[in-house]
Amino acid sequence: MKSRIVYIELKSGDGHNDRGPARIGRVTFSKTGKTLRYHDLELQRLNRGCANFVEINSGDEYWVSGPKKNGEDRHWAGGGPVEIDDDVREEYWSQIRNLPDRVKDIVS
Repeated sequence: MKSRIVYIELKSGDGHNDRGPARIGRVTFSKTGKTLRYHDLELQRLNRGCANFVEINSGDEYWVSGPKKNGEDRHWAGGGPVEIDDDVREEYWSQIRNLPDRVKDIVS
């Protein structure tokens, strides 16, 4: 399966909007590319509002995008830490952000 490092942010529930929990992690794609898997989440493409994916089992909405080289992945009105999964941390800091001295940092 094809995989990619992405920025993923919860948009629904408890009024998260642009301040929901956010992570940098690796997703795998279905053959069609319309469904993504991130750990135990199965996300299906959605075309409305501030979310672009919905979790099939819970109905929670997420924003998923490629991580930005400058690290400014949060919406301008949002805030909060962006955690980085252990299995992508070195690749994220070295290849995406071009900041290899930060490979031990767990938050962007």
